[in-house]
Amino acid sequence: MYTGKHAHLRPLQPAFIMANTGETVTYAELEARSNRLAHLFRQRGLKRLDHFAIFMENNSRYLEACGAGERSGLYYTCVNSYLTGGELAYIIANSESRILITSAAKLEVAREALMQCPKVELCIVVDGASEGERIIGLQEATAGLPGTPIADESIGTAMLYSSGTTGRPKGILRPLQEQPPSEQMPLFNFLQKLWHYREGMIYLSPAPLYHSAPQAAVNLAIRIGGTVIIMESFDPERYLELVEKWRITHSQLVPTMFSRMLKLPEAVRQRYDLSSLEIAIHAAAPCPAMVKDDIIKWWGPIVHEYYGATEGLGFTACDSAEWLAHRGTVGKVLFGELHILDENMQPSPKGAPGTVWFKTASPFEYFNDPDKTSEARSSDGSMSTVGDVGYVDDDGFLHLTDRATFMIISGGVNIYPQECENLLVTHPKIADAAVFGVPNADLGEEVKAVVQPMPGISPGPDLAEELIAFCSQALSRQKVPRSIDFEAELPRLPTGKLYKRLLRDRYWGNKTSRIV
Repeated sequence: MYTGKHAHLRPLQPAFIMANTGETVTYAELEARSNRLAHLFRQRGLKRLDHFAIFMENNSRYLEACGAGERSGLYYTCVNSYLTGGELAYIIANSESRILITSAAKLEVAREALMQCPKVELCIVVDGASEGERIIGLQEATAGLPGTPIADESIGTAMLYSSGTTGRPKGILRPLQEQPPSEQMPLFNFLQKLWHYREGMIYLSPAPLYHSAPQAAVNLAIRIGGTVIIMESFDPERYLELVEKWRITHSQLVPTMFSRMLKLPEAVRQRYDLSSLEIAIHAAAPCPAMVKDDIIKWWGPIVHEYYGATEGLGFTACDSAEWLAHRGTVGKVLFGELHILDENMQPSPKGAPGTVWFKTASPFEYFNDPDKTSEARSSDGSMSTVGDVGYVDDDGFLHLTDRATFMIISGGVNIYPQECENLLVTHPKIADAAVFGVPNADLGEEVKAVVQPMPGISPGPDLAEELIAFCSQALSRQKVPRSIDFEAELPRLPTGKLYKRLLRDRYWGNKTSRIV
């Protein structure tokens, strides 16, 4: 987050406000804080292209940690704040982070990770006191350091990790040009124009700041001189309340947030004035068509969608009108060259699903993992994929059907479970759903659904039969779940991505499958 320009133009304007506490940090304050931390990095010997990690919940010191990295030419890895000590240790070690920034709330997990990470030289606790030489409080660490920029400012960027839903998470490293932090990367210029960002905008951030989408959105809002309202955690009614309270103009969400708001009682939904909203962006996970229909009817044609992996292979987008004309699309390609290829790397017929490949728009590699980098690329190295499956319609709009890794092969028939999941979450008694293949002696795999009932709904055989009948009305026989199990809560990441592998592995045990 580069604040240099606006710290001079609008020093007393709030750069961000924490939604629950109301804590406000002005542009001048954020500038000084980021600079002090950048000076500490240099004092500790971190030079351009070195790495550090951030492991915190959404709090008022998160953005300065990112800002300091962006001012000092460093790669900063924002780590999922829900990880265990062992999972955190893997990412810290794999990213070669020399410093870890954490909070009092996450310090116990951080301590566990540090025991496995001897190369971490310093752990900074943003809201805590020092504990010896290796763990120090931020206030003590930066006391007396200048609030002005370091002498050798250079742009830095996030090196984020894949969520690890299909294996060990991978660090996504992009080349970093040597340029001043005041010069925005070309991708950010493109996104600001696409999403109509402007000075004076008020952005509501409901998602974890460690994820790539809120990282980019918040960064863009602050670079252009807006104010960001940061939710510590998402609550559907609280979100609506904040839109009205702060006259929110822009926001970015994930489909599960739409679904949870749509399932609020009608009186609650109509209680809040949402007329200030100019644009609501969503991505990160597939949005069931019925959910998107309903949110557009409620909020108006302000809903924009995009598709683009953290790897930056390519980018598609559509506005509400385009989506309504091409229901279910994730948009047209705006950068990157799209190819839909079959298993033999030959073009799939128009309208037929295949693996989504891009002639890579921006180069990347998986940090310290040449094998995974190679796996994601075509044999000639010219194209890359993250394993999504989709097709292009007659007008050139991309439609995603699923991830190849979750395809079910039942009796020789390929079944993509996303269609069934999208249908199940529209049932009034269901809050969330996961569909995947489980072993079947005759068919190889059969379709299994695991669902999370709405509060007050009792799970059991009667509800399972009701849901199977519900699916049978809309899906062909082979796509309908053979059985349905119930969970109090599905393992969905706060970013909206379903951690389906955790569920599926319970049914497979030591068996093998094409599902990864």
